[in-house]
Amino acid sequence: MQPLTGLFVLDFTTLLPGPLATLMLAEAGAEVLKIEQRGGENARRFPPFVGNESAAFTMLNRGKTSMTLDLKSDADREKLMPLIQRADIVIEQFRPGVMDRLGLGYDELKKINPKLIYCSISGYGQSGPRVHEAGHDINYIGNTGLLDLQPGPADRPVVPPMLAADIAGGSFPAVINILLALRARDKSGHGCRIDIAMTDAMFTFTWAALAIGVATGRFPKPGDLWLVGGSPRYQIYPAKDGKLIACGALEPKFWSAFTAAIGLPEEHIDDARDPKATRDAVAKLILTKTSDEWRPIFAAADCCATVIVPLEEAMRDPHFVERGLFAHQVGTESGKTLPALPLPIAPEFRTAPGTKKAPKLG
Repeated sequence: MQPLTGLFVLDFTTLLPGPLATLMLAEAGAEVLKIEQRGGENARRFPPFVGNESAAFTMLNRGKTSMTLDLKSDADREKLMPLIQRADIVIEQFRPGVMDRLGLGYDELKKINPKLIYCSISGYGQSGPRVHEAGHDINYIGNTGLLDLQPGPADRPVVPPMLAADIAGGSFPAVINILLALRARDKSGHGCRIDIAMTDAMFTFTWAALAIGVATGRFPKPGDLWLVGGSPRYQIYPAKDGKLIACGALEPKFWSAFTAAIGLPEEHIDDARDPKATRDAVAKLILTKTSDEWRPIFAAADCCATVIVPLEEAMRDPHFVERGLFAHQVGTESGKTLPALPLPIAPEFRTAPGTKKAPKLG
């Protein structure tokens, strides 16, 4: 039996943060019923499609069931009442105040089910001056100082490749706090309200800059920090063939092995004297060989330097294949199977590898 077997989740969320959170709960054994608007949530219409199904929606909603309701309809809301009575968890992702106006806020639902754990995911939380402000991931990381730590050159700013706020600020904190709430309910017998603001957790990612700023009074500027471009030891270098080398040789033993492997001249090894000169010297040397030539050199040196690979190559990596990251599958109505989304859930808690489908509408 899985750890969340027997728990019933009502999922009022859409797109990414909430659906990923409820996916993790479902994979750990919970029964998840997705409440969708008439016609289905918008993610069902996101390309690309496999047959008539959105690939992204299918991956994020594997193993759930669906029910369509018009939450503005008294009759449809009445259909929810028996479900709310037996629900353990409600997760919603509307703008603050919407569920209250629909008569589905926590204060109303706890009268029906005092043991209910009610989790709200929003950009800025349920209180504060920004509570009704619209935003997306890039706004959340921009408003917390995180993006300023390394936006790239002013004339060529770089949009980060991951949705840190949606996943690390929304999905993961939601799951963590729901599990904590379940443990608290075991002790008290009562449910609770959980307010997840995706923006809040972005300050967690500024840990090094915060420590430096509060200790010295001088907060790091873009590119200052060692781990965001300020050190030649933690850097990305182009190889001769245009592919990129990720260097993470921070510790002395790794830096020593790396510099020996590339043949860095003695005058540049002490990077504290002139970090820019060392970085330039390393970059010049990396350009002398292709990524395929560097790969065995760095592997032999064991120096935290690797070739950056595209996603399709990473999915074929024997290491990830052996660890079963892509052993789970999602079935589609067209008969085609897709790899299920890898999740940070230990195999002993997750459903056994196999094929599950995303819910049909309604």
